[in-house]
Amino acid sequence: MGPNVLWLTEALCQVMALEPGMRVLDMGCGRAISSIFLAKEFGVQVWATDLWIGASDNWQRVCAAGLQDQVFPIHAEAHSLPFAEGFFDALISLDAYHYFGTDDLYLGQYARLAEPGGQIGIVVPGVQHEFSDGLPQHLAPYWKWDFCSFHSPEWWRDHWTKTGLVGAVTADTVPNGWTYWLRWLEVAAAQGFRSDEREAEMLRLDAGRNLGFTRLVARKT
Repeated sequence: MGPNVLWLTEALCQVMALEPGMRVLDMGCGRAISSIFLAKEFGVQVWATDLWIGASDNWQRVCAAGLQDQVFPIHAEAHSLPFAEGFFDALISLDAYHYFGTDDLYLGQYARLAEPGGQIGIVVPGVQHEFSDGLPQHLAPYWKWDFCSFHSPEWWRDHWTKTGLVGAVTADTVPNGWTYWLRWLEVAAAQGFRSDEREAEMLRLDAGRNLGFTRLVARKT
């Protein structure tokens, strides 16, 4: 449903510590591919939660992977998550958190689901630096209104830190993340899947100067 989620999952797991038996929330999991990968790769239990893809559809994929005891599909909206406070060892979200998490108050709802000291990690489309002086000229013809959710590592670090709900916040840009984004668009187009040639053209023109993926990890205080 976006730039290859397995690449983004691997990028996040480079800076998170997942261990067998952990309970993990995969928020905005799409077709649960990331959830299945996490269960297989790390031996964790994953609650694969999404609004746009039904739990029954994801359950079929989970069964096909033979992970019925490790991956549990949930159909829920990000502001109405049906989980107990402190239930999860780790909360992750890949290419989804920017749709709801830029709200100043959202982290308060989200972080309560993690145990004290639990990890919270996201990878989202982002920019190297905030556009305080307006859009770069080469990006302006391609810019869509919903790209306003793309933020820099510094912006996300401040956005979470100011709440006092999390500590040990680290934020950076996924190395060469823009190339993963572009490669996925090109592969999708070549194989006849939905793609966006103008978005691909934008990424080629930018060549990593501004666009990429922001990676953020913290621990619940």
